[in-house]
Amino acid sequence: MTTRVICNVGELTTNDPTLGDESMFGRIHDAAFVIDDEQVLWVGRNGEAPDADEMIDAGGAAVIPGFVDSHTHLVFAGDRSDEFEARMAGRRYDGGGIARTVAATRAASDEQLRDGARRRVNELRAGGVTTIEIKSGYELTTDGEVRSLEVAGEFSHERTWLGAHVVPPEFASDRDGYIALLTTTMLDACAPHAKWADVFCDRGAFSVDEARAILECARTKGLTPRLHANQLAHSGAIALAVDLDCASVDHCTYLEDGDIDLLSASATVATLLPGAEFSTRSPYPSARRLLDAAATVALATDCNPGSSYVTSMAFVIALAVREMAMTVDEALWSATKGGALALRRNDVGHLGVGACADFAILDAPRAAHLAYRPGAQLVASTYCANR
Repeated sequence: MTTRVICNVGELTTNDPTLGDESMFGRIHDAAFVIDDEQVLWVGRNGEAPDADEMIDAGGAAVIPGFVDSHTHLVFAGDRSDEFEARMAGRRYDGGGIARTVAATRAASDEQLRDGARRRVNELRAGGVTTIEIKSGYELTTDGEVRSLEVAGEFSHERTWLGAHVVPPEFASDRDGYIALLTTTMLDACAPHAKWADVFCDRGAFSVDEARAILECARTKGLTPRLHANQLAHSGAIALAVDLDCASVDHCTYLEDGDIDLLSASATVATLLPGAEFSTRSPYPSARRLLDAAATVALATDCNPGSSYVTSMAFVIALAVREMAMTVDEALWSATKGGALALRRNDVGHLGVGACADFAILDAPRAAHLAYRPGAQLVASTYCANR
C-alpha cells in the first residue's frame, strides 16, 4: 500500500487533543502527517516526518480534517428559486413548498435524480466535504423512497430514510393511513437501504407522538433515529430526541433552557443548519447557549431545494461565526468532529493516528480564512480515503 507524507503544513488542525497544543483542536504549526490509502499513520512536526513513498507539499498552507456534512437532502428534482425570491420580499417560510419538490421528484427519471445528486456531491467535495449523510423524503411513496435511497447509496453509506417528511397530498384526508404506511410497508422496504431514520417533527409536519411511533418502529428494523426539530416553533421534540437517544436533533432554532439542559446531559448532538436561517430570513439558533452549556454542536449544510440550497461548508462556518457567536475554531470543529459525532463515527472528522485519510488543503495560511473570506474558494484540494 502506498504511503504519502503531507509536508510543509503551515497550520494543521487535527481535532485530536493528544496532539500539538493539546487543545480540543489539536493544532500543530510547521507540521506534517503520513497516510496510506486508508488512514493516518503518523502526525507531528515537519522536521520529524518519517520517509514515505510519495510526498505532497502543502507549501505552508493550512490543512484541516475533511468536513463531515451530517444533514443533506441531495436527491431531488425541480427548482424553487421563486420561493426564495418571495421570502426575500417578505413572505414567511412555513415548509409548505416541500410538496412541489415531491411532485417534481416523482416525475423525474432515475438518471435525472442521479445526475442532480452527483452535481451536488461534486460541489460539496470541491469544498472539502469528505463524509456526507443523504436523506430520502422527496417521493413519499414506498417505491419512490426506495429509489431515492438507492440513488443516495451511489454516493454515501450514510443514508437516512425520511419518509416522514410531510404527509403527501394523496393522504391529506387520511393522515393515519399514511402513518400506517410509514410504519409497515414503506419501512419494511426502505430499512435494508438505510442506516438512519428521521422525522420532521414540527409545526405543520408530524407531532411528537407521531414521531415517537415512527422512530420506535424504525428502531425495531435496525435503524438509528435522528430528528428534525424546532425549526418553526417549540414542539417538545428536543425532549423526544433525548428520550429516544437520537444521534442528532437538527435545526434547534427555537430552544428553551430546559431543552439545552437535556441536550447537555445527553449523547444527542445538536446539529445547527444556519443556511436554512439565511435562506428563510428566520432567527438563527443560539449556538453560544448550547456551547456554554457543554452541549455537543454540529454544523451541516442542510442542502435542499427549498430552504437551504447550500453546498459550501465554508459558507456555513462563516454564518456560524457571524450570526451565531461561534469562534472560528468552534465552527470548524462542529463542521468536522461535531458532524462525525452526529453520525456516531470516530474515524472521521479528525486527523489523529488511525483516522480515515480525509483532509482538505486550504488556499490560505490559517483555517480562520474560512470565515474571514466568505465566498472565496479556499479549498485547494480535497483528499478522501479509499473505503
